[in-house]
Formats: sequence, C-alpha cells, structure tokens
Amino acid sequence: MSCEVERVFIGAGCNRIVNNVSWGASDLVAFGAHNAVAIFCPKKAQIVTTLPGHKASVNCTLWLPSTKFAYKVQQLEQHYLLSGDADGAIMLWEFSLIDGKWRYVLTVPQPHKKGVTCISGIMLSANEAVFASTSSDGTVNIWEIILPMTVGALCSAASSVSLLFDLGECRLSCIESLSVGSKMMVALALAELLGNTGHIVLAMGGLDNKIHLYCGERTGKFFRACELKGHSDWIRSLDFSLPMVANGTRNSLLLVSSSQDKTIRIWKMVLREPSDERKDVIGLASYIEGPVLCAGPSSYQISLESLLIGHEDWVYSVQWKPPSVASADGKEYIQPQSILSASMDKTMMIWQPERTTGIWMNVVTVGELSHCALGFYGGHWGPNGDAILAHGYGGSFHLWRNVGLDSENWQPQKVPSGHHSVVSDIAWARSGKFLLSVSHDQGDQNSWHEIARPQVHGHDINCVAIIQGKGNHRFVCGADEKVARVFEAPLSFLKTLNCAVSQESEVQEDNQMDVQILGANMSALGLSQKPIYVHAVQEVSQRPRSEGIDTLETVPEAVPVMLTEPPIEEQLAWHTLWPESHKLYGHGNELFSLCCDHEGKLVASSCKAQTVSVAEIWLWEVGSWKAVGRLQSHSLTVTQMAFSHDDSLLLSVSRDRHFSVFSIKRKGANEICYDLLARQEAHKRIIWACSWNPFGHEFATGSRDKTLKVWAVENEHSVKQLLALPPLSSSVTGLAWLGVDRQTNRGLLAVGMENGLIELWNLSRSKTEDGGSAVLTANLVSRLDPFMCHASTVQRLAWRNSERVEDCQKVQLASCGADNCVRVFEVNVVVA
Repeated sequence: MSCEVERVFIGAGCNRIVNNVSWGASDLVAFGAHNAVAIFCPKKAQIVTTLPGHKASVNCTLWLPSTKFAYKVQQLEQHYLLSGDADGAIMLWEFSLIDGKWRYVLTVPQPHKKGVTCISGIMLSANEAVFASTSSDGTVNIWEIILPMTVGALCSAASSVSLLFDLGECRLSCIESLSVGSKMMVALALAELLGNTGHIVLAMGGLDNKIHLYCGERTGKFFRACELKGHSDWIRSLDFSLPMVANGTRNSLLLVSSSQDKTIRIWKMVLREPSDERKDVIGLASYIEGPVLCAGPSSYQISLESLLIGHEDWVYSVQWKPPSVASADGKEYIQPQSILSASMDKTMMIWQPERTTGIWMNVVTVGELSHCALGFYGGHWGPNGDAILAHGYGGSFHLWRNVGLDSENWQPQKVPSGHHSVVSDIAWARSGKFLLSVSHDQGDQNSWHEIARPQVHGHDINCVAIIQGKGNHRFVCGADEKVARVFEAPLSFLKTLNCAVSQESEVQEDNQMDVQILGANMSALGLSQKPIYVHAVQEVSQRPRSEGIDTLETVPEAVPVMLTEPPIEEQLAWHTLWPESHKLYGHGNELFSLCCDHEGKLVASSCKAQTVSVAEIWLWEVGSWKAVGRLQSHSLTVTQMAFSHDDSLLLSVSRDRHFSVFSIKRKGANEICYDLLARQEAHKRIIWACSWNPFGHEFATGSRDKTLKVWAVENEHSVKQLLALPPLSSSVTGLAWLGVDRQTNRGLLAVGMENGLIELWNLSRSKTEDGGSAVLTANLVSRLDPFMCHASTVQRLAWRNSERVEDCQKVQLASCGADNCVRVFEVNVVVA
C-alpha cells in the first residue's frame, strides 16, 4: 500500500495580541496562530500554509517588504518575513513568488531574554533593510539585513553591492542594542531622514506615555534625540509616512501615534535649512512647535500637526495608507494623506484632511457587531489601498474592500476563520458533509468555509460528539463545567447546509418540515442559547419598531436566515447559533471526553478525576437524555472513549495507564446492560488515544511513553496484544483507524504526536512461513511533511466516513491541534 497526501484545508484563528498581523507587498497576510506562523491569501479567503519552528506563541510578524514599500520592489522575486515569539526568538523566512514555496532562512543570533512585543522595519533598497525589535526585557535591538538578489537584479545593481554578500545568502548585522529601562517600549517605527542620506530615525513608545526619538547611521551608534509629550496613557502604535510633497519638494515627514488615552496625534518633522533662524514674529505655530531634532549637519523642527478624537476606547493601531506609484520606473510616488486606525471600541476609521480647511476628519467608519465585549487589536491596509483588514479579540479577521467607482463604498469580504486557542476535539457529521470542532476559545466552528458557529460558551470546551437528530444534525459537548450540553440544528442551518452541498445533498426537505426552531439567541450572560421559533420571527417582522426596544436583560435579537455563500464574521457571531435543548447533570468535575455510538442512540461521557468514583463513565440515552449507566473501572481521568463499529463494545483509556473494555447490550427499548470485560495496564505512561478497527474487534492505543500498541478482544472475555510498533519520535496523542479492505482486514492507521507530526501506518495480516495463523504487521506508509502538519500537539484525528470506504481510494483525514489549527488532508490510498 502507498499513500499520497495533500492538504486541502487549514482553519486557524489569530493570536489575541497586538502587532501580530502583517500584510505584505506580496498581498499575503501573516499572523501568529499559537506557535506557528500562518499565511492567508485575502483574494482566496483561505489560509495557504503554516510555518513551524517557534517554540513559543508567536507575538508579532513583519513582511519585508511591507505594503508601504510595495512601490520599491515591483520586480522582486523573493519576499521575506520576520516573526517573533514569547521566548524572545526572531526567525526569518523566505517566500518565492515564482513557485510559491517557503524556506526557513535563519534565527536572529541575539534573542531577547523575554517575549518580543513589536518588530518594525524599512526597505532602504530592493535588497537592503533595517528592522528593530523590542521586548519586555527592556531592550530595543536594531539590525541591518542584506537580502539575496536574483542574477538579473545583481547585474543591474551597483558593482559594490556584489561584494557585500554571497548570492543566495542573507547577511545580518546588529547595528545597536538600546536599553530603555523598566518602562518597556511596545511600539516602534523607522524612517529615513530627509536630506541626510544614511541617517535613520527610530520612534519608540510605551509605558511612560512619551514618544522617544533616536537617530543614528547604519554604521554607527544610535543616540537619543528628543521626546514628544502629549499622550496621557500608554503609546500603542507608531507609523512614519514617506516624505510628503510641499511646494514641489519633499521636505517634511509625518509621524502618527495612538494611545490608550483614545486619541491619535500627528507629528510633523520639517527639514530646516542651515540659514533658517527663528523669527521674532509670534504666530500660532510658535505655540505648538515642539523640539528640534538634530542629525549630523541637518536639523528638523517637530510640531504637533493634528489631534484626532473619535474613538471611544483604546486605539491599538494606526497606519498610513501605502503610497501609489507616480512614474513608470517606480521611483516617484505619492504619499496619500490618509490614516487607518483600529480601536477596542470595535471600529476602524479612515482619517483624511478636509480639502478646504486642512482639518483632519473621520471619513470612513467600519466595525463589528458581536457578543464579544472587546474590539480590534490592529488594522492594516492592503497593498493597493483599496482594502482594510482588522483582527479582533476572538481571533477573527474582518476585511472590507472599497467597491465604489465614483465614491467610496466599503463592503465586508470573506476571510478565513478558526479558533484562537487549543482545538481540543473534532467530529465528522454522520453524513460527512461537515466537520465540527471545539476549542478552549469557548466556541464551536464548522469548516471548510466556516458556515456556522453553533455555540459561544463561557468555559473552555474540551470535547464534542455528533449524534442522530432532526436533519441528521445534533451534538453534545462538554466544557470546563460539570454539565454536558445538547444542541440541535436549527432550520436556518439545515437550509444553509442544503444550499452548500446542493449537488450531493442528503438533507431532505421532509426533515426540515418538522423543525420549528429557526435559530438561537444568546442570553445577556452568554451562558445559554434560547431558541428563536419560526412563528416568533414572523410576529417580530410584523411588530411596530417602537416595541422592539432592548432592555438591560436582553441583547439584540438575531434573525437567522439561509446563507447562499460563506458568511462573514458578523453573521457567524450573531446569526448561526444553535439552540441548546438539554443539560446533562451528573459528573462531579469538568467534562473531559465524549463519544457516541454509531446508531446515535447512546452517549458516553467522562470528567477530570483523581478517584475511582469520580472517574466513572456515564451513559446517556439519546432522546430521553436519562442516565442509563455508570461504568466504574479507572482511578484517574478517562482521556478518550470509543464504541466498536458494531456498538457492542466500549473502549476507554485513562491517565492511570490502563484501558478498559465494556460490553454494551440493549434489553428492550429503555434498558441497557453493561459489563466490564477487561481492564489491563497497557503502557508505562498516560494513554492519550485509542481507535477501533472498523472491520473487527481490534483496537490501537497510544501513550505518552512514545509507543503504539494493537490489541484484539478474543472470545468476548479477554484481550490479547497483537503488535507493538517501534518507539516513535514523540508521545502519541491522536489515533484514527481507517478500514481499507474487509477481506484481508487491511487498514490505515493515522498517528498524531505531541510534536505536531502525523504518520500513516499500513496494518495488514500476513501468513507465517509455516502456514500458521496470520500475523498482524505494520509498515510506515507516509510521514507527512512538517510544513503540512501541526506546529504543536495533535489533539485528535478523525477519518471522514471511515465505515464506508472499502471501495474508495481517496479519503479525507481531519486533525486538530494545540496550535489552534484544524486541518483536512486528502489521502489517495493505492492498494498494491
């Protein structure tokens, strides 16, 4: 057997931190997703890849070149990306525009002692850049990097450049390391000074409410030049414009700053001629002029250009609109007087000066309506200035594009979505038409394009199981509370799903006729989701508007509708909830594991435990939701459970290093009989995962001891070990057994590990040389490329329609991990 694996989907949310997102001149967006760097394409609204390598959560990213310098590098074939993490490490990646491939280049040799909080940089030429990084360790490091050039570009460059580096290699040198004291800096901006080639100005702001300006040369030390005072709270963002044109010459530079004091300030730096002297005439400008910045023979008068007030909460991000090219050779550009700001008040604003008075005004406001009380961590311009992107508290992206011809018309666009915390469990729908994932970010999501967000919970969600229900869609989930909750698909979701898979839909209209619940509405406290009935929506639509006033105990009513295209973030947050139908009480601690039998009639649940009585497994009858069994065997938390494919056996594995096999029999309609068949210590460490053979009563177990073993239930009363794989490279945390050939009992076992890697093993029976009974053998079929895999622990693996693939060669494997990602792989199985 051989396998070819292709990654077809990645779902991930953005880390909840400022400076985490960067939109590059390549028109790709980079962001941190746990300890991976994720790359998504705004045009496709898809995450195209993730870059593994960081050992800690990624805090910030920076493209070289960024959108600001897109005009300089129109012919560049390689673009570069910097990423900094919570351990202080900064990594450099190379992206080839020709073949779309990524390459790890280097790790900056002098890491910060604590987490990197901001990276800012400028392109001095097509292959030369300077970037600065700041950290909570109280230091700011400034680096010069010389990037490799193509042979064509090298021939047209100055001959001296070719002596600076070897073709195909990057050269990195540290210019300066500044100590800023106990009040750390969290915002940086770099710019080249006017009329003074070789001098660079560095602006930094942070906890002392001041903007500090440093000047220096690429070959010399940076010195403190001056301070800008005015903000009354932390400085959160800084950005220099490119030189502005006045009277036909570029003699001024603008710096925009934002703060937690809810204001935005624009500072103007004007190049002073040597003959300039302060005049005795007192004018308005003399009252707002700030300090003079001196750099070599030149000096610059700094003044406060404007104070922008409009946001109602902290302004986390400000950014100048990227320049537009004004000449064919790309050397001339126009710097638009337009600023994008993003705030925790859930809005982004575009500011521009009024033509007649020059007063800066808010000309565009866009925002988000969601259950979340917090807003945007950053806003970014697209390379052409016709799109703006925000990332928010919930790890979500919000994209607006200007689609107007004669006037501005900003409309929301589709973006990729995903969880912003550990994805703890996944489950395929019975029909295989959609995938459900749950996460510690307290939300449920569906993929490939996210079409619904059934639940927004107040606790970390640990486990999920899809069960039989109206329209074949119902699920139960468990969180960091002692209650399991049951949710049912509303009519709006059934119609949306029917539209999404219309060509091969298994959702019949008959199943929808009896569903009277259109959707769900979040309560004021955000703990339960109340149903919205079809007739109630009709009554609301006929009610006078004056009667629809919200009270302090309600939130605005969501009115779910059928969606004909992938929903945007606001629709996901408000209009795709599923109503909660039941609560299952009984467990003494937080829910940890759930599973459902294949007939959809029985659900098993377990919770975190340290004693035998608390570690018992509860059985629930679907429909009546009565507790019909309490199985005792383990002494610590049951980490995973699974029903055999004929539903006659229940397998459980635990932190106590044992597995247990229970027989499950039904007597009558409402009576369940169960018995413990076997309990055995299987591994030397915690057992994290288990999976049944779809064709029989064999099962696999995987443990923290880096071993994987295969067992068989014999004569319905004992368990025998069939096989132990050689020790793997890391702890086994996820298993999924796919049946390939029933006659030969051949299967494909997917193995997920703590290091994020995934392997595929062929399990088959072969006869011995003496003609004895067949022996189970295992062969490694495929070890997935690390760039395709997770960057952290694989939490769960699941095959799509694993019980009906005997005649199929192409199957799909879903995985979820601690790197906040959900991934779907297409596996082409070739049976030899």
